Amino acid sequence: MKNLPLGVNTLANIKNQNMVYVDKTPMAWDLVKHAGRFFLSRPRRFGKSLFVDTLKEIFQGNKELFKGLYIYDKWDWSQTFPVILIDFAGAVLQSRSELENRIRKLIKVNEELLNVAPSHDNDIPGLFEDLIMNCSKKYNQKVVVLVDEYDKPILDNIDNSDIAAEVRDGLKNLYSVLKGQDRNSQFYDYI
Repeated sequence: MKNLPLGVNTLANIKNQNMVYVDKTPMAWDLVKHAGRFFLSRPRRFGKSLFVDTLKEIFQGNKELFKGLYIYDKWDWSQTFPVILIDFAGAVLQSRSELENRIRKLIKVNEELLNVAPSHDNDIPGLFEDLIMNCSKKYNQKVVVLVDEYDKPILDNIDNSDIAAEVRDGLKNLYSVLKGQDRNSQFYDYI
């Protein structure tokens, strides 16, 4: 009998450990066949992070992970995209400065993973915009931006409305960049 993937957030771990996987690639296919912005909201513990990872693996062209799944013979696996992953799950952020430090770290990690030159900009919008544009130029390809736990920094501060508002404004500062990057971006997903 296969094990349930309790707390497992990556498709690779589920497949490699031969765990139960409910195929969500029909829904993924409906999203990825269209360029655009998508916002997905689901209750806690409903596999949002796993779904973000599934989208990442699709866009990166990791075909072997999808053997036996709906999307396997539908997606053009020869076409890959640079994927920028912004994941706020890894920290409790209790101030705007903590949020900005976390965003800077996430941008730096993405620069390293995608092997693009680091930005010399100091502000968050400039850093994020440079990351998207530098990826698009380096790979001569539109970029995919996936945001996991997009609202966690606000929820971490829900009992303090002043801090929650500061953090919300900091996130708005980050997310506002995406609207101006349509020419460089294939797909956005906020979960």
